[in-house]
Amino acid sequence: MKDREESSGSSGSTTNKPNGDHEPPREINIRPFSSVPSSPRNASSKYDFVKIPNHVAVKIALELKKLLIDNSLLDVSQKYLETSLFMLMERRGYGKEYVNRYNMMTKFHHQRVPLVILVCGTACVGKSTIATQLAQRLNLPNVLHTDMVYELLRTATDAPLTSTPVWTREFASSEELITEFCRECRIVRKGLAGDLEKAMKDGKPIIIEGRHLDPRDVVTSEEASSSNTKENEDAATEEPHSQAEAMTTSVEEELSEKVTQCTVDETTKEAEGKMKPVDGSGKAKSGPEPIVISIVLKMAEFDHKALLEEWISSRTSGDKYTSKEKERLITNLKTIEDYLCSFNSQGVTVVNISATTFPQTLDWLHNYLLQRIEEGIRSAENETPAKEVLNKA
Repeated sequence: MKDREESSGSSGSTTNKPNGDHEPPREINIRPFSSVPSSPRNASSKYDFVKIPNHVAVKIALELKKLLIDNSLLDVSQKYLETSLFMLMERRGYGKEYVNRYNMMTKFHHQRVPLVILVCGTACVGKSTIATQLAQRLNLPNVLHTDMVYELLRTATDAPLTSTPVWTREFASSEELITEFCRECRIVRKGLAGDLEKAMKDGKPIIIEGRHLDPRDVVTSEEASSSNTKENEDAATEEPHSQAEAMTTSVEEELSEKVTQCTVDETTKEAEGKMKPVDGSGKAKSGPEPIVISIVLKMAEFDHKALLEEWISSRTSGDKYTSKEKERLITNLKTIEDYLCSFNSQGVTVVNISATTFPQTLDWLHNYLLQRIEEGIRSAENETPAKEVLNKA
C-alpha cells in the first residue's frame, strides 16, 4: 500500500478540486490527457477521494477506540460515533471533502441505488485495468468481463458465436463489420441479462467491461422490458428476411430463456418480493432511478498499433498472421472504435488512454463517477417528496 507521503510527491499533481480549471466532464466528453486533473494527496492510491490510506485508517480507528474507552462510552449512538470519527479524521488532514464523500457513499449504499458502469472499447486499450482499479476505489465487488461471457455462451450453449474474434475476419464493407459486431454484442447482452436484472432489483452496483459492449443495447430493466415487448410484437407481424436470420433469432430467444432460468433463483425471487412495498393505494413503490454510466476508452493510433502488434506476437497463433492480415485486424478495430466513439453525441463519455498519464486519468474517471453518483442520489432524493405529494393527492 503506497502511503500519502510517497504519492504526494508524484509528478503530475495539480489541484484537489474535482474539475480544476477545466469544464465539467458532462460538457466535454472527449478529454485530452494533458488536461486531466490529478489529486495531490494520493495520485496512485486506490483509496483516494473516498477512503484514506489504510495505515492512517488503522491509526484513526485505534484513536477512536481509545477515546471511547477512556470516557467509558460503551453504548453510543451512530451520530455520536460519526461525529467523533470525523473529528479525528480532520485532525489528520482529512476534513470536509472526505467527510462529504463518506456521507455521500453512505447514502448511496443505504438507498440501494442501482449502479451500472460500462467500460467499452476495443482490444488493448486498458478496459480490464480501468474497471478493476475503479472497482477497488469505489469499493464495488462485482466486475463482469464480457470475454468470459462470450466464451461461456460459445462453448456451453447453442449461441451462434465463433472462436475467431470479429475484428480478425474479412468483411466486404465497414457496414457489414459493424452489423456483425452489433449482433454479437446483442447475444452477449442476453448473457448479461440476469446479472443486470438482479443489479436493478437488488440495488447492487456492477461494473461491466469488455470488447462486446454496445452502449446502444445496454439499457435499464424497464427499458429492456418495453423494448423486448415491442420486438416481440414486431416479430409477430413481420416475417424474417431469410432462413439464416430466422435461425439466429430462434437461437437468441432460446438462449435468453436459458440464461433467465439459470440466473433467477429462489433467493432473487424472495428479495424481489421484499423490495416491493406498497403504499395506501395498493400500488408498488418504484425503487430509485438506476444510474447507468457508459465509458468508451480509446488510444492514440500509433500507441494502439504498437500494443496490438505486441499482443499479436505474444499469442500462440501470432505467427499465423501475415502482414496483410495484421493490417486488416488493425483497420477493423479502428472501424469498431469509431463506431463506439460515435455515441459521444448521445452522452457517452469518451476517454483517451495514454500510459504516461494513466494515474491522472484514473483519478479523473474516479472523480467523474463520484459526481455522477452524487447527481443520482440528489435526483432520487428530489423524486421522493414529489412522489409522496402525488400519492397523497
